[in-house]
Amino acid sequence: MVLASVTCTAPVNIAVIKYWGKRDEKIILPLNSSLSGTLHQDDLKTTTTIVASEDYTEDELYLNGKKEDINAVRYQNVLKVIRSRATKLMDKKHCVHIASINNFPTAAGLASSASGYCCLVFTLAQMYGVEGDISAIARLGSGSACRSMYGGFVKWEMGTKDDGSDSIAIQVQPESHWPDMNIIVLVVNDKKKETSSTDGMQKSAATSVMMKERCAVTVPNRMREIEEAINKKDFETFGDITMKDSDDFHEVCATTTPPIYYLNDTSRYIMNLIHRYNKLSGSIKCAYTFDAGPNACIYLPAENTTEVLSLFMKHFPGDDIQTYYRGPKENIPSIENFKPSEKLASLYTPDTTFVNSLKYILHTKVGPGPQILSESESLIDNTTGLPKQLN
Repeated sequence: MVLASVTCTAPVNIAVIKYWGKRDEKIILPLNSSLSGTLHQDDLKTTTTIVASEDYTEDELYLNGKKEDINAVRYQNVLKVIRSRATKLMDKKHCVHIASINNFPTAAGLASSASGYCCLVFTLAQMYGVEGDISAIARLGSGSACRSMYGGFVKWEMGTKDDGSDSIAIQVQPESHWPDMNIIVLVVNDKKKETSSTDGMQKSAATSVMMKERCAVTVPNRMREIEEAINKKDFETFGDITMKDSDDFHEVCATTTPPIYYLNDTSRYIMNLIHRYNKLSGSIKCAYTFDAGPNACIYLPAENTTEVLSLFMKHFPGDDIQTYYRGPKENIPSIENFKPSEKLASLYTPDTTFVNSLKYILHTKVGPGPQILSESESLIDNTTGLPKQLN
């Protein structure tokens, strides 16, 4: 007999102040605080359904239709804490079946673990009636997952307590505060990365000469400055700090033994192009940031999106803009017909173009935190207990 069924969605977040390195590997406590923007779920999200039934003989987990090992340590850590704080269901013998899907590539530098664990914890919390902060539970699955618990701009406080009770996510500003903040994601490569984030940050924490100053001085200063910039909607400062922190993060990776390189030639070309564009414009009109992968995430005010998208299309042309540009389709005519100002004209006539260097261009904006869906959106067939896509 099915006791409960809950379906929720959770967003991806892209950090502008990077989390890299842990002071406690087991309960995932970071060496520094971090801050991110939450991307809109119209474009990037994880959807998770959890069904509790007396008929199930064991807990099961399916990710994108494939059965996963639910006995993995991080899943078990999350389930254990959720059930210890439950106010519902624990009076009945039951097991849960979990089905989760991403509408974007998993493990490709697009923060799939963050939205995935956030969605798992948020959905479990609804089912079991868990009250109070749950961002610290999401952190047990994937550190950055705690920041996906809220919309808008979110900081993850590193905390100082050994039990991690003060290492939680706090919303800096909701998505309604800076509604014209847009994000363009240039998907450079959707293959699985060579060095996982978990392995990479362990090695950096142990061997990079930059880590000590970054954690003790650089990040605390930047956290204060970027929070103030967000509160004031000061894009010039926000963009400057975002690019500097991305550069520092990848320098930390490069000074790790052995060195870790998440960026490729396309990534570096994008960085250079954005610096040239901002310099010719006379101000910071867009800002890049790169996580542990080659994909570029560009933050920019809405008023600059047509100009910037047209620039990327000139340097990285796609075969069919209708499928290559994954954003509001009404923008396509203005992107294709854009005429740059005289001072920017040289940038729009590149000597070399890079066809097929990008998989696609995603255009989104800052959005809300996790959402609860109706039963009709369930991913699990209650009669079989299996994901509907497997039936």
